[in-house]
Amino acid sequence: MQTLKSGSRKIITALVGTFALGAAVLYAPNLFAGKAVITEASSNNVMKTPVQAELDADQKIIDLGGHTVPVLKNGLYDRFLSNPPLSVIAEKRPDLDLNWFKTLKKQKKEVGFTTYSPNFYYSNSSITAIYTADMDRIEELMPEQVRSRVQPISFVPGRGLIAITSYAYKYCDNDSYNELSISIVTTRPNKSNFGLISLVGEIIHKDLWGYVLKLPVNTELARVRGVVGYNLPKWLIPIEYNSDGNDVKFTYYDEQGKPDFSMVGKKLKIAAKEPEITRVNFTNLDAKGQLTHGYSDVRAIQQASSRNGEDVQMNLSDGPLSTFIKSLGLKKLVRYDYQPEFQAALYTPELAKD
Repeated sequence: MQTLKSGSRKIITALVGTFALGAAVLYAPNLFAGKAVITEASSNNVMKTPVQAELDADQKIIDLGGHTVPVLKNGLYDRFLSNPPLSVIAEKRPDLDLNWFKTLKKQKKEVGFTTYSPNFYYSNSSITAIYTADMDRIEELMPEQVRSRVQPISFVPGRGLIAITSYAYKYCDNDSYNELSISIVTTRPNKSNFGLISLVGEIIHKDLWGYVLKLPVNTELARVRGVVGYNLPKWLIPIEYNSDGNDVKFTYYDEQGKPDFSMVGKKLKIAAKEPEITRVNFTNLDAKGQLTHGYSDVRAIQQASSRNGEDVQMNLSDGPLSTFIKSLGLKKLVRYDYQPEFQAALYTPELAKD
């Protein structure tokens, strides 16, 4: 009998603890958020190499959906479009584990040009910061048709969530490029909006959803493929990536080569664990105004997170991207992700299903 009473007390204690944690998440989410570190930076210096106007010696021109696109001569895309044999990848990069890609089957797709889905990203790095942002501004930026399917997650009344991610795609079917993603964090389709609980649920189920606002890249190949094939808001700007020292730094320029802003993230301590796969979904509108759904499966090989606002910093100027970021009213850092090594499979969007 004593054993039963002891067991009951443990269960009750666990339930009370769980309820208390849930209540804290529900009613005091700011306890889990650090102050965003956003500074003013000068944009007076002009980059020496603005958006490329002439071909480099190692490039050639191809036609992609009626667009003239420079690509790396004899690179992966030049030789195989988006369907290189994994044996070629293994020969070029014997250090990479390609077993996951061997489980995935590509399909030929016509999306304004011929491609093969999913697009493989073999070796990549990223840093992500999720901030609280002004909900009125978020709702203003989301088309009503998109909001009929997914809703911006509410962190607290009047505050939504914005995810800003800097990517370095070091080796992929499109050769290599850098990218910035600014997205609204949303619920899953046609699901109730329970605020932070909805976000936690997506994280637990490794099924994240968002609406992409900005997605500039630094190669014309990535831009054309993204705009024509994926209905994404891409344009071409210079982007620099530097991982020397204790931080990872991405520097973004405007189309004239003028410094716009930089994102600097701390290299967090990586704990040894098995790779995990998370699905990152995006809802969008195609050229006909129809709702589409695309996604990328991300295999995190090395990853660490924190809620310390000082672990990631935005240095903003008066440039166009900086001005846009300022308009979002970022206040609190909800989560910072440091991902020095990951792989991904990006699927072409399809018409959204109810």
